[in-house]
Amino acid sequence: MAKKTRSTKKRVVKIEPSGKAFIQATFNNIIISLTNDSGQVISWSSSGKMGFKGSKKNTPYAAQMSAQDCAKVAYDLGLRKVKVYVKGPGAGRESAIRTLHSSGIEVTEIIDVTPIPHNGCRPPKRRRV
Repeated sequence: MAKKTRSTKKRVVKIEPSGKAFIQATFNNIIISLTNDSGQVISWSSSGKMGFKGSKKNTPYAAQMSAQDCAKVAYDLGLRKVKVYVKGPGAGRESAIRTLHSSGIEVTEIIDVTPIPHNGCRPPKRRRV
């Protein structure tokens, strides 16, 4: 007996003119997600998705290219204003924000949400040589 195939319904994202942009800039990659105000992703891009490999993924140019790709899709769908949340110590933080702004999406706020340890974990013991 043949198995029945169930078709899944594609989730419809409500797109408003205002939203949020999340830029995660690590030492290895840059991930940019544009969401609506409730947090549903409208478009996303990363420097790895743009075809950069290895150490080239964490460059300002790679961040610029991925921000441009992400913003183009969101702008066509109707996103016009964003609050930017930046996380991480990567190199392409500023260039990604500048590219979002220059591609027609107005940046209203920039908020740094990089996690900072309040004393953190215990350091390794001192080396004895």
